[in-house]
Amino acid sequence: MPTADRPIDRQLQELRAESTPPTEEPPTLVREFATGRGRIGVLAVLAAQQERIIASDRRSLLLLATRCADVPLGAWFAGLADGESAALRTLPALAAACGPTETPAEPLPGCQAYPAYLAWLSLNGHPPAVAAALVANFTAWGGYCATLAGALRRFHGFGEEACAFFDFFAQPPTALEQAAADTLGPAGLTDPDLDAAREYGRLLQAYERLFWSTLAELP
Repeated sequence: MPTADRPIDRQLQELRAESTPPTEEPPTLVREFATGRGRIGVLAVLAAQQERIIASDRRSLLLLATRCADVPLGAWFAGLADGESAALRTLPALAAACGPTETPAEPLPGCQAYPAYLAWLSLNGHPPAVAAALVANFTAWGGYCATLAGALRRFHGFGEEACAFFDFFAQPPTALEQAAADTLGPAGLTDPDLDAAREYGRLLQAYERLFWSTLAELP
């Protein structure tokens, strides 16, 4: 059973708090949808960008799994990759519900910066620090997805299939976080890995904010 007294649990809690301070407001796009002012056309672009992002992230996670295949952390990364595959299957329904868009489905640099950095991490990052950084980011992303799923139902009449993408990520990440803590070991991250996790997490958060702001600035 999990215990908050383990060093690894405290470290992950601290990383999560640093990554998503309680005073930080949700991205503009999320706030717009939460108040009924969101533009459905922007979500069509989001779906197109996410198709590229998820395909890239899945390959990055599988590479990380391969790099640490001889330790339990490899299975944890492989499990995340399976989750990306499941999320990818929900995107067509979201795109169909949003309808056609005049914006081409070409990759937007601001949206694709996050997967590009995760691909870099898959080659150059230290896997335990990458896992900790990803865990720190779960809560914020999940919260934004939960807000969007609720807003789409309330203001736009979207059904279960159309909201399935956001519902998938809106699930509390408790089990994934606990599994990460278990695989990283109760003794916790070394000081160099903890410093690396902070660096990775800070950049992942910056690139995620860039994703949201890029979409919010679409005409």
